[in-house]
Amino acid sequence: MYNTFKPENPVGLMDFVRAAKACITEISPAELKAKLDAKEELILIDVREASEFEHGHIDGAHLVPRGIIEPAADPSYPKHYPPLSSARDQQVVVYCATSGRSAMAAAVLQMMGFKNVLNLAGGMTRWQTEGLPQVREAEY
Repeated sequence: MYNTFKPENPVGLMDFVRAAKACITEISPAELKAKLDAKEELILIDVREASEFEHGHIDGAHLVPRGIIEPAADPSYPKHYPPLSSARDQQVVVYCATSGRSAMAAAVLQMMGFKNVLNLAGGMTRWQTEGLPQVREAEY
């Protein structure tokens, strides 16, 4: 997609999302719930904004908004986020509201060398629609 960009042929958000989804793996809410219930070793990353996170998130999720995923994941960056930056060889599951932002985050993490990244299909909206549990608390 990046190689074909021409100023006279601009791309939109959904073009970026489609490109990201073409190179990542998605997981259903039921599959994620089973992994969590089985206490599989994974790091769960919510890439939404803080206000979205406070309104409800999956228990155990780390808040790393999409806008800061690259510096948070880069151990050479002074203000990296150690739970994420040290997880290159771990299973990482990302999610957002509907799975667009998290698809782009998953693609970026893969480009940064993360080996096992999964995107929650349908995001928090689908998680909630399927009646799966969430917590409502601020992370400070």
